[in-house]
Order: sequence, then C-alpha cells, then structure tokens
Amino acid sequence: MDYVMDIVLKAVLDGNLNFIKQFLDGRPEAVTAQDPDGYTILHMAVIVGHVEIVKELVGLMSEKDLEIQEKTGSTALFLAAASGFTQMAQCMIEKNKKLVSIATHRIGHIPVVEASINGYTETVRYLYTATPLEELTPEKGKNGATLLSYCISGKLFDIALDLLHRCPRLAIVLDIDGNSPVFILSRMPSVFPSGSPLVFWQRWIYSCICVQPTVASDHIPISIQKPHQGLTHRGCLLIPGMKQIYDQKLIHLQALELLGLICKEMHTLGSEGEAKESLVDQALFQAVKHGIFELVMEITKANPNLLWIIDNNYRNLFQCAITYRQEKIFSLVYGLDASVRKLKTAQDRFRNNMLHSAAMLAPSSRLDGISGAALQIQRELQWFKEVESIVPPMAKEMANSYGETPSEFFTEHHRELVKEGQKWMKETATSCTVVAALIVTIMFAAAFTVPGGNNQGEKTAGFPVFLGKKLFKLFIVCDAISFLSSSISILVFLGILTSRYAEESFLKSLPTKMIIGLTSLFISIATMTLAFCAALFLMQPGKSSQVFIPVFLLASVPITLFVILQFPLLYEIFISTYGPSIFNRKQGRWY
Repeated sequence: MDYVMDIVLKAVLDGNLNFIKQFLDGRPEAVTAQDPDGYTILHMAVIVGHVEIVKELVGLMSEKDLEIQEKTGSTALFLAAASGFTQMAQCMIEKNKKLVSIATHRIGHIPVVEASINGYTETVRYLYTATPLEELTPEKGKNGATLLSYCISGKLFDIALDLLHRCPRLAIVLDIDGNSPVFILSRMPSVFPSGSPLVFWQRWIYSCICVQPTVASDHIPISIQKPHQGLTHRGCLLIPGMKQIYDQKLIHLQALELLGLICKEMHTLGSEGEAKESLVDQALFQAVKHGIFELVMEITKANPNLLWIIDNNYRNLFQCAITYRQEKIFSLVYGLDASVRKLKTAQDRFRNNMLHSAAMLAPSSRLDGISGAALQIQRELQWFKEVESIVPPMAKEMANSYGETPSEFFTEHHRELVKEGQKWMKETATSCTVVAALIVTIMFAAAFTVPGGNNQGEKTAGFPVFLGKKLFKLFIVCDAISFLSSSISILVFLGILTSRYAEESFLKSLPTKMIIGLTSLFISIATMTLAFCAALFLMQPGKSSQVFIPVFLLASVPITLFVILQFPLLYEIFISTYGPSIFNRKQGRWY
C-alpha cells in the first residue's frame, strides 16, 4: 500500500488528473487508503492545492469517506480551511454537511475556527454560514469564543456581530488563548473614532457619509456580505479617498455596536471576581493606555463599580489616564459626583497622588506627536496645571515614598526636556534672527536707493524720479513695513535668546514671543517680496504686461515656501498656547 500511495502522491504533486482517474478506475479502494500518518489521497490533494483533483476525488468518495481523519484528527475539510481553499471546502460540505462539526484531536478546533486563526476571510465567511450555531455555543467548548476573538482581531465585525446576536453569552467567555472579546477590543484603538484622527476635510466627509451596518437576525443565520456589496454603484465611493473613509466609518459603527452588545452582557457579571475572570479590568487599563475613550466610558457606564479598580501599582483609571496623557479619558473626572470624588485623592503603591502622576514624564509615543521640545514641555505643564486645579490643596504639598512633592517630582523628571526645549528655542530664534537681520539691512538700503534714482533739477533735486507713481507708493509702504516688522522680529528673538528659561516660561511667555517673532518675520518676507515686484515694474513700464505674470509667479514662491515650511509650526504654537483646551471641563454626569 505504501508503494501505491507513493505513485498516487507523485501524480497529485504533478497535477496529473487523468492518471489519477485511470488509477482509481482500476483500484477504487485506493481512494480511502491511508499512509502511515493517516493521510488519504484527498488529504494530499488538498495540501498540494489542486482544486480539480479534489473535486474529482470528492465525487468518488462517500459521505463517510470524507470524514476520515489523519493522526492529529484533521479531515480534508479542516486542511482546506487551514489553507483558505474555499472552493474545495464548498464541494466537500455540499456532499457532507457534518464535516464542519468535526474537530481535531489535540486542540479541538473545527474548520471555521482554523480558517479564522489563519486569517482567510472568504473561507471564514463561507464556513460560518455552514456551521450550526450549537457548535459555537460555550457549552460545546472554546470554538465559539475563539472564532469571535479572531473575527474581532481580523476586523470581521459583521460575523462577530451576528455571532453575538445569536449567542450573547460569548461576550464574556474566554477563548482558547485566554482572551475575552473586550480585552481584544481594548488593544485595537484604530477601530474606534477616538483612535482614528482625521484632518479637517476627512472629518467633514466622515460626518456626511451615511453608513448602515448590517444587523444580523436573532434567529436566522444571515448570508455574510462583503462591506461594499450592493454599494459599489454609488458614485461617491469612486471618489479618491472616499472608499477608505467609508470603510473606516463602517468599522467604527460596527465596533461600537459590538461594544454595546458586550456591555449589555456584562450586567450578568455578579461579582468583582467574575469581572476579573472575563478580563474586564485588564481591558479597561489597556483601553486607557491606548486612549480608547468609548470603551472606557461604555464599560464603566454598564458597571460603575469598575471605577474603583486598580492595577498592580494600585493606580486607578484616572491616575493611569494622567500617566499615559489621555486627555479625553481624564476629562471624565469632571463628570464624577460626590460619591466617587475620593478617586481624586487616591495614591499608588509609591504614595504618588494624581499630581505626582502628572509630574511624571509623558510616554514618548505621546510626546512624539508634538513638534519641538518647547511645545512638549508646554504640554507637560498644561497637564500639571490642569490636574493641580482639581486635586485638594493638601495634595500639592504631599510627599511620596521618595520624599518628593509633586513640584519637585516634576522638576526631577523634566530636567532633560527643559534643556532640550531651551536648545530648540535658542536654535530657532538664532536662525530666524539671521534672516530678519538680512532683511533689515536690505530694506534699510532700499529706502535710500529708490528705483530710478533721484531728480537732479534745481526745483526737484533730491526727490525720487517716480514719486508720483502709485507703484512707487506701494514700494515705499512695503519697504517700511518690511523694515519695521523685521526689526520687531529681531528684538523678539533677542528676547527669546536672553530669557531665563524657567519651567513656567514655556507655558505662555516663550511661546507668545515665538508667535510674535515668526509672524513678524512672515510679514517682513511678504512685504519685501511685494516691494521688489513694485520696483521691478517701475523700472520697466513699457514691458510690465510681459514681465508681470512670470515675476508674480516667482515672487509667490518664497511666500509659499514659508507658509508650507513654517506656518504649520506657527499654527501649532498658537493653538497650543491660545487655542481651546485639550480637556473637556464641561463633561457632565456620564454613568
């Protein structure tokens, strides 16, 4: 029999369908023969991936033959699911529907679970519709919970939603890896609106797109569709970037609906121990770390007692939110009532209170999104001041286990960042001072060497030749503005260079000086360019129409470059200093 199997295996590897047909016509019993590891010809054909050979073999085998398992318990269908061969799976299931329920010996996975673990989306969709619900219930083992977990991590939210609608208990059951649905969601910030920052035009499109996610029936298994099936005829999805925003919003809505179903099932958790067993506490701290505002809010609304949970360092949710600099989650503290205000005075295992947490250096992942060390230390100061405004007065002078008050703790942890901020400010101011000084020199000289020179006549001696021209007036005005604004810029940047660089200076004083200096420098560059254009047109009055367009286009280049390269920094400094607060002090009662 081993010799026979070797011959057939070679034919399978070569894809020789005709030889296999002829061989099995003469020896039909060989179709169910197994090698020492328990593999049949069908197993081998599936592993190799020859669809036509698999279809031919399935046609020759009985329903019972298709249930043959190799040593580890894998049927041919299981191997097809593990490799994502949907057509093979379909032809086998059409002949024997029981195959979807046959699990392996060691792990106990059924085919749909194996396909989800390996990430074969289309195979999962097909096998899910063919798998009976009773095979996925918690009473039958971990298959349902594992399928749910991998569908969530693979963003197959339509399947996950349908499964939870039909079997809500899976929301709080651990899968084979020891994870729960809410814990997996807590590590996926990108599937929630809070974890998907959009630029202004994307936010506008996002708000205008209407998305209706498919909701499964509670009783009838649905035919799972691709997200765009039935929508591709809409012209809006053909616009560049629109399809991605549509997909993003669809995922957000499905994730929020999934979270809602999970929170609804959490009401059945009767004790803190059950909540821990379902990893709800770990999920909350993970969500705080990743800034998933929606998950933290919805879970604590479903079970307000979870507000009191602490991590291994005895930190509560709000202390962690401060440590990880998650302002949206921290702002929930403004919605607390008197019964839970003790959370504001809580201490961790090192006797650090909330203000000590704010005094620690923010994670690099949060600081990296802020331009320049000066703005980073400003953001750190804003956090410290905000937390200082809500803690009791005694907390401001309370020492931790190391004998440090919050202010001392802040100075200790931010010493290097302050030095970097000082260096960044000085280097920026020095570079801008050189540019401003050049402009001052040029515009001062231009004021006394005007275009066309001066008249030499007795009555008009010393007066500019183009004194009566409108373009000359424009030249003089632009020259004066450029000279004065660059002078202001120099003085402001000198003020930055001679500042004492105390911590408090980075909060308002230094950023304000930088705003004034950069704005003055921009005005001086723009007016200098206009003065140059006006002088050039004055010197060639007869050819102004030929010269105007190319000169105007070239003159716009330096202004445009400044806007592209420096305006984002200027805008960020202005918004960070004088824009709306990153904290929502108007947060109302939310639980």
